[in-house]
Order: sequence, then structure tokens, then C-alpha cells
Amino acid sequence: MIIVTGSVVLKEENLEQALALSLEHVRRSRAEAGCLAHAVHQDVENPLRLVFVEEWADQAALAAHFAVPASRAFARALGALAVEPPQLQVFEARRTIG
Repeated sequence: MIIVTGSVVLKEENLEQALALSLEHVRRSRAEAGCLAHAVHQDVENPLRLVFVEEWADQAALAAHFAVPASRAFARALGALAVEPPQLQVFEARRTIG
């Protein structure tokens, strides 16, 4: 399994737009082949920070997700609303319990 985490800190005036874009992206991504989970969370300590957590079946599914034009457009749009470049980390994982 591939786990992706990401975060972005937004300009205050862009928060509502970023939330709408993020929810649209998450919902669209959940319908993609190989997407096991995809969510966006608002940081309770810094409400201007959004955190993304994704689970993908394999690297091929994630690569296909990154190749979707709407995914690339989302990343560009979200970056334009941020105060600093978005952060992204990708991990290979295997379930050990459950």
C-alpha cells in the first residue's frame, strides 16, 4: 500500500475557496481505481492548515492519480492560495495488525 500525506497553509482570505477545492478533489479521487482512502482535515491548532491523508493500492494507482489533469490542476490551484509551498510525502507501507 502507498500512503500519501500532505499539508498546506493558506492565506486567511483563501480558506473557504481552498476547502471547497479540497473537498471536490477528495471526492473525485475516491472514485479512482486503486484509491483505498482519501481525506482532508483542518488542523485544530492552525485552522489555516489543511492536512491530506491518502491510501493507494499500489504505486501504479498513485501514478495514475498524479497523471489525472484535474489532480494537477488542483495542486496548482491550491498552491496559488497558500502562504508557502504545499508539502507532500509518499510512503510504502504494509498492514501489520488488523
